[in-house]
Amino acid sequence: MVSILIDEDMLLRSFRPSDANDLFHAVNNSRQHLRPWFDWVDPTTKVEHSLHFIQQSLHELQYQESLALGIFYKSHIIGSIGVHHWNHTTKKAELGYWISKQYEGKGVLNKCITRFIDFLFNKAELNKIEIRFIPANVRSAKVAERLGFKTEGIIRQSSMRNGKLEDMVVAGLLKQEWKHLS
Repeated sequence: MVSILIDEDMLLRSFRPSDANDLFHAVNNSRQHLRPWFDWVDPTTKVEHSLHFIQQSLHELQYQESLALGIFYKSHIIGSIGVHHWNHTTKKAELGYWISKQYEGKGVLNKCITRFIDFLFNKAELNKIEIRFIPANVRSAKVAERLGFKTEGIIRQSSMRNGKLEDMVVAGLLKQEWKHLS
């Protein structure tokens, strides 16, 4: 289990099965906000789907294939942050995140991602973190830019979103670049 204290009100921590109801409601309450960016939103229609995600996340954490953490504000889930496609040979992983609509634009995600990147480079010993997003996701592009990620390229029509093929922007950050920024 992973737990990263952000401040007196906010914590990143591994999901537990007992979080399924809170996770489902956080997704459900931000469904319209999240739908354009994530294909997992529409199939998440009941608490059991969130429980399955949590169980799968715990299994993948055990084998260090991925790491999914809830963003807890005053003990309630307001989003999630994590890495997937964790490659131990190249010490690289892809960063993913989402935040409930009501917490967007308040600096919460930036604060959480900053602490999480510190954890990934200093504790998980990653050398590179990538963020992938569709070009229309201007907010994710700004998050990546603000944190020092460099756009490395665009993979054309490599993602299916809402029945449409989309390009995917790949932005990367190396550990040596992060040391320079922090």
